[in-house]
Amino acid sequence: MTREQTTLRLAASVLLIGFGLVSALSAYAPLSGPMGAVLDAVFWPVDGGQGAAASETRLLMAIMGGITFGWGLMIWQLAGAPLARDPEVIRPILRNAVIGWFVVDSAGSFLAGAPLNVVANVPFAAMFLIPLLTAARPAVQS
Repeated sequence: MTREQTTLRLAASVLLIGFGLVSALSAYAPLSGPMGAVLDAVFWPVDGGQGAAASETRLLMAIMGGITFGWGLMIWQLAGAPLARDPEVIRPILRNAVIGWFVVDSAGSFLAGAPLNVVANVPFAAMFLIPLLTAARPAVQS
């Protein structure tokens, strides 16, 4: 497995699959604390003003968690044999999905009054885009 594949699979596992599970588990009120803290942090200042106690918030966390978990599984699988077999097809699919997520999520976060989430999105996107972009560059021949 190449460094690109390993990095993409690690990012998918931790950032998407892990985050998706934590988000989905937030649907159960006793487990909503961690996501409530994330919500409070992105609506700076951290003051306890936001959280995940409302049932409609927890429903959206469950939906978001399921979508994020599924997206993570898809990236994890595409980063395996399909990427090794056909990188010119798979890289643009992954790259465009990450860029699409970044633009829509960041714009929505800004419109919702949570611009700090845009800042948090940058390293998240970089974990996927850096391996895709660096692996796509042709090797320099000496």
